[in-house]
Amino acid sequence: QVQLVESGGGLVQAGGSLRLSCAASGRTFSSYAMGWFRQAPGKEREFVAAIGWSGGRTYYADSVKGRFTISRDNANTVYLQMNSLKPDDTAVYHCAARRDYSGSYYTNWGQYDYWGQGTQVTVSS
Repeated sequence: QVQLVESGGGLVQAGGSLRLSCAASGRTFSSYAMGWFRQAPGKEREFVAAIGWSGGRTYYADSVKGRFTISRDNANTVYLQMNSLKPDDTAVYHCAARRDYSGSYYTNWGQYDYWGQGTQVTVSS
């Protein structure tokens, strides 16, 4: 079993930055592909960014490409650096984990095995 806890959300003005963290516990974290998803009120959950277990492969949604960066450390934490934030980025952000040894990334929330509770990001105009 893997437990995921997100942190780092908050209120920021448009153009500002935030760094989200996702701390994993419970199992060996290094063999898991990780992803970030977000859900705004009244909208479906959408893919944001993903990273393979080694950190060598990453992938981004077009809406955040060039502004967000996903990374992971050698401990049990995955990060989402968010720059040039826009009001449309307002949502609850969730991290997700999938047991994986291939090094691939995954963009569909149904491909993940574990989810965190989420952290709220609000961008004011």
